[in-house]
Amino acid sequence: MFQHSSYNVVYAADDNFAPIMGISILSLFENNQDAKNISLTILDTNISSKNKKKIEDLCEKYGRSTPNWVVATNIENKIGMRVNTDRGSVSQYARIFLSEIFSEEIDRVLYLDCDTLIVSSLSELWNLDLDGNIIGAFNDAFSKYYRRNVGLAEDAVMFNSGIMLIDLKKWRSFNVEDDLLAVMNQYGGEIQQGDQGLLNAVLSDRTKVLDPRYNMVSVLYELTYAELKLYRSPHAFYSQEEIAVAKKDPVIIHYTSSFMTQRPWEVGCTHPLKDLWISYRDKSDWTEDDFRSRKPKKFKRLVKILPKHLVLILAAGFQIYMRPVFYRLRSNNK
Repeated sequence: MFQHSSYNVVYAADDNFAPIMGISILSLFENNQDAKNISLTILDTNISSKNKKKIEDLCEKYGRSTPNWVVATNIENKIGMRVNTDRGSVSQYARIFLSEIFSEEIDRVLYLDCDTLIVSSLSELWNLDLDGNIIGAFNDAFSKYYRRNVGLAEDAVMFNSGIMLIDLKKWRSFNVEDDLLAVMNQYGGEIQQGDQGLLNAVLSDRTKVLDPRYNMVSVLYELTYAELKLYRSPHAFYSQEEIAVAKKDPVIIHYTSSFMTQRPWEVGCTHPLKDLWISYRDKSDWTEDDFRSRKPKKFKRLVKILPKHLVLILAAGFQIYMRPVFYRLRSNNK
């Protein structure tokens, strides 16, 4: 059982997401000031010197050491083929090459997506017993069809990879990276949900399910439990009570993309905790102009007009059936 207050935290970003990552780092430092040490490793895909300087200044302000900037491994160069990035960039795959980054004496790391706010102490999460598993992660709300597309049983864990507590000793001893590359080659680079689907294909049965308060994704705030069940038809998901308790005491808020609304740095955001994110931005050296905002897509504008129940029924058809079928057909045609 871990009982430490020195955290090894990993982020991965390109320059577009560097300011968003900066706000996450600020929240991490602000709400973990009692931590003995917070070592940051940033997997860097062409982050500008301007954004690096702001992040290093932030570390200095909070009395933390400057990040270990690591040039992100490009998976396409490594395996010699194009890969599906789903809604992100190829830089997201850099996090699967952890054993190349950390020395043998580092036996545990916490990976955080850039679009997170850490609003409470990470001590309990960091010291969590993984019960012999390789990672700990949030069991996301996906239908059985998503599971089938990455070779999982209908009741298997299908996790959100935006927050992962990783046992690096086991990661190395089970040769996880070799398995990940083998599966990527098996799918010809066209795996559902990009690196998240890839990680699930390999690690689903070696994942400890985390309390949802460690990864409060946007859909948990934007929909009621009944609406979520209609929209996602999730298998093996958390109970209504577990979600309700987590909403009252979150540790990490994850501003994931959503068909319902924009994210806090984008035009038209209606996330209930938008102002909380903005309050952290306002403590930083980044301003509103530093964030590349996108106007809502036509579908999102339509959401504002149609009755919510009708929108959920339409979105459910796409989310539960059409999207996984599309990926299956695309993968079969590779």
